[in-house]
This record gives sequence, structure tokens and C-alpha cells, in this order.
Amino acid sequence: TAYEVISRYVFDSPTQWVFEVVMVLCATAWMLSAAYITLHNRHIGITVFYIIASDRTKWWLDLFAMSVGILALWLLVDDTAIRAIESVMMTERAGSAFNSPAPLILKSMLCIGAFLYLTQLYINLYRHFQSSFAKSIILAIGAIILLRIIAVMGEHLLGIGGLFSSINGVYGSVGAVVDPSVYVNMRDMDISIASLIIVAMMLTLMMTGMPLGVVTLFVSILSALAYFGYGGLYLVSTNAFGLLEKYPLVAVPLFVLMASILERAGIAEDLFDAMSLFAGKLRGGVAIQTIAVAVVLAAMSGVMGGEIVMLGLVALPQMLRLGYDRKMSIGVICASGALATLIPPSIIMIIYGLSAQVAIGDLFMAGAVPGLMLAAFYAIYVLIRCNLNPSLAPTAEEVAGVRGKEMKMSREKFYAVMLCIFLIFCVMGSIYAGIASVTEAAAVGVIGAIFVAAMRNSFSWSLLQKALAGTMSTVGTIIWLILGAVAFVGIYNLIGGADFMRSLFSGLGLPAIGIVFVMMAILVILGTFMEWIAIAFITVPVFAPVITSLAPELGLEPEWAAVWFGVLFVMNIQIYFLSPPFGPACFWL
Repeated sequence: TAYEVISRYVFDSPTQWVFEVVMVLCATAWMLSAAYITLHNRHIGITVFYIIASDRTKWWLDLFAMSVGILALWLLVDDTAIRAIESVMMTERAGSAFNSPAPLILKSMLCIGAFLYLTQLYINLYRHFQSSFAKSIILAIGAIILLRIIAVMGEHLLGIGGLFSSINGVYGSVGAVVDPSVYVNMRDMDISIASLIIVAMMLTLMMTGMPLGVVTLFVSILSALAYFGYGGLYLVSTNAFGLLEKYPLVAVPLFVLMASILERAGIAEDLFDAMSLFAGKLRGGVAIQTIAVAVVLAAMSGVMGGEIVMLGLVALPQMLRLGYDRKMSIGVICASGALATLIPPSIIMIIYGLSAQVAIGDLFMAGAVPGLMLAAFYAIYVLIRCNLNPSLAPTAEEVAGVRGKEMKMSREKFYAVMLCIFLIFCVMGSIYAGIASVTEAAAVGVIGAIFVAAMRNSFSWSLLQKALAGTMSTVGTIIWLILGAVAFVGIYNLIGGADFMRSLFSGLGLPAIGIVFVMMAILVILGTFMEWIAIAFITVPVFAPVITSLAPELGLEPEWAAVWFGVLFVMNIQIYFLSPPFGPACFWL
């Protein structure tokens, strides 16, 4: 991707193959990571009730989650295998100037990734039981699933008729008996009742601690079957495949990789020491220093979890050792670390832009000033609080007394700051100047992070391996959640859910700003029990069109209304990161 930027502007020779190659490579990594994430149980789920359950209840909840996941993935593999075989047989190509077989590879990798996910989940289910009889039943079920997959592939490869068609006929007869559309006529059901049923089902499954990706995928598949029968699975696999073709989504793993390299290179420690000049002679100056470091880290990575972990390892021990109040120290780190949600390049803004179909570069420009303002407000709050209650934080002289020396700006620390500013300039400057897209800027950021690590003599092959493995683990935990959410939103919109929600908001009889407040309240409530990615993909496709239609009443241009709402959405997500009962920032710290 960085080569494309250089080729376009240095040699005036733009390429097409880069986009397709990068998309295929990233999608392949995403799909292959599913089994690894499942093996290590790193999927995202709502575990507040699962944690307090007894061991016996947890055993049953795990069994239920694995069973639902296996059923959903089996049905997904059942359809994606057909799409992949059809694509292979016709040698489907992109139709671009490069004309690579990217669609063929992406559809094949979606099928392979789902199959690997299914296989690992099935292995986990097998290990879940202790008795030989139960394991024998699980093996029999696995044989039934595998036979169906082989029969589907065989029939589409060899044509209708013969053994494989007969086997599929048996499965079809059994499927007709359990087809939900036979027992529940969802098409004749009012959309409001259907929406309540879908939401209730989703919330119930979420409360069991089931991985959120499995929840959204299962609900989308069940909805497709209830509305359209077995043919509705095509809609689920098509929506999932469409996600893999979204080139801006490549920016997410690239920004995560950049943050992972910087974290392992130890740049946060250099930044913290170098930013000591912000402390000055102020009471609470080290807290101000921490906020300044958080702003720089946010502008370099856009990853909330990694930033809070880095600040927790570097800044928190220092503040506690110097006599800072424990509660204020933790609050400063969690709040300033969460600034990565708003200060570009923010991964949350990338996800919002994809959901609302808004230019990500515009979101980055809109979020920069509010992010800096929020950081300034945090700093002002710390100064006021510390001066009203001097016991909360020491002065600069007291800090020097505890340290036994006065902090000075050494040449190495100065270089560290300059390199960080250079990296921010490379990433954000290329976006704002229109030189590179967000994805290309993320690639430039990775190159810049490697350069910064090399200048610190911290870069090594081992560091890069660990950074890549950490990136795959992080992105792998969210990609299937995004995939399931995209499939769910696509099905829900198709059955009229989006139009229903828009009419619901319009019928409240509130002014435009009142509707915005209602949306904010919904986001705050959802943030108490749901992951931010699920919130984004479930609410944004509904909220954004409503806000766009209300643009004249809000005094905004329609094309900028969704951008304005994007900043409000991200600020609500920041509340989610800090607020109980979950407060992910606290867990990361």
C-alpha cells in the first residue's frame, strides 16, 4: 500500500494491482485467524452474568454457545461453499484493469475461514464432554455435518443427479421439517412485532455470554430462513462477502499493527520522560504530562486498549510513587487513554464511516478539534482539582525531591518527540493534504512506526513477529463480530427494519434536536451492556439516514449532518469506555 503511494506521486504511475492484492491478503488473514481466536477463547462477549454463574451453569452456557455457533457456521458454510464453487468454475474476476481473480479468492477464503472456525468450535465441543458416550454422539453429529458439506460440494461440482443429489435430498427433507418459515409466517407479521422478537432474541443470546459475532450471525441466519426460507442464506453470505471487499476496512489492522510496533518499541516511556517539560512548576504537572502523552499516542495509533495499557505501565507507577491520589491517577489514565476514540486516526471513526457511508477523512478532520478540546478540559479539571485540594498531587519541586533529581530534556528524549511528531505528520498530513487515502495513510504509518523503532535501536525481527501476531489476534476478535453485524443489518434492512426505525423516530413528535437526544440516550443505554462494534453496526445504519433527513432542521448540509453526528456518536462511545457497569478502559488498565 505504501508502494502505491510512492508509485503514484513519485513516479506518476498509479497501480491497480495493489488494492486487489492487499484486499485479498488481509481478508485471508482475517478468515484464517478465526480458528486461532476460537482456540484461545478470545472472542468478544457480554460476560457480566456468565462470570457470576456457578460452574455447572457455565458448563451449560458454554454448551449452548458452542451448539448455536456450530449450527450458524454450518449453515454459513453450506451456502458459501456453493458460492465459492460457482466462482471457481466460472473463474470469476474483478473486471478491473488488473483483472485479478480477487472475487474468486475472497469467496473461497470466506468459505475456508468459516469452515476452520466451525472445525475449531466443534473440537472445543468435543473436549467439553468427559464421557465416551457423549463424545461418540458428538463425533456422529460431526460426521453428519461433514457429509452434508461434501454432498453440497459434490453436487455442484459433478452436477445434479447421482449419489450426492440423493444425499442432499435426504437433508432437504429433514430441513423442510425444521424450516422456521413453515411454522412462523414472518412476512405477514407486523414489522414492529418482528423487530421486538429479533431484538429480544438477540439480547437473550447476548446475556448468555455467547460471542457477539455468533449472536449476530445466528440471528441474521434465523431471520433470513424465517423470511425467505433456505434461499435466504444467499443474502447472508452475500453481505458477508461484501464486507471483505471494503478496502477502507484494511486501515483497521494497519493502525493496530502500527500501535503494536510502537508499544513493543517502548516509545511510550520515551514520550513520558520527554513530555516532562509540560509539568513545569504546576501542581499536578505529571498528570498534565500524562494527558499530553495520551494525545500524542492517540494521534499515532487510534487504538484505545493499547494506549491505556501503555499509559498504565509507564505513567501509573510514576504517579503513585510520587504521591498522586490513586483515584485521580486511574481516572486521568482511563479518560486520557480513551481520547483515541476521538482524536484521529480513530478506529471507531473508521467503523462509523463504513456503517454510515461517510468519508473517513472528513470524520478525521471533524474529530481533531473536539478531541483536543476534550484533552484541554481534562487538563483544566486536573489543575483546578489539585489546587482546590493540594493533597491530591505534589508540586514540581516536591516531585524533584522524591525523584532525587530534576527532569531535563535530553537529546535522546528530544529525538523521541521529534520522531513521534514526524510519524503523526506522515499519517495525518497525508490524509488532510489529500495525498493518500485513510488506508494508504495507515500503511505509511506502519512504515513510520518501523522507522521510529529502528531509530531507537528497538526494531528486530522478533518484535515484528510479535506485533504481527498481536495484530492478528486483536483484529481476529472483531472481524467475525463485524461480519455477523453486517449480515444482520443487511437482512434487517431488507425486511423493512430501517424504514420502520426511521418512521418510529419521525413519529415521536419531537424537534430535530430532541430526536438527537433520544438517539444519544439509546447509545448510552446500549453502552452499558453491548460492545461498541455491535452498537455501531446495529444503530448507525438506522440513525445516520434519520440525521441526514433532519439536516435542514439542524441547520446543516445533508452531506455534513452524518459527519456531525459521527462526532457525537464517537463521544458517546467514549462514555461507554469509561462508564460502569463495564467500563472497558478500567479492565484494560
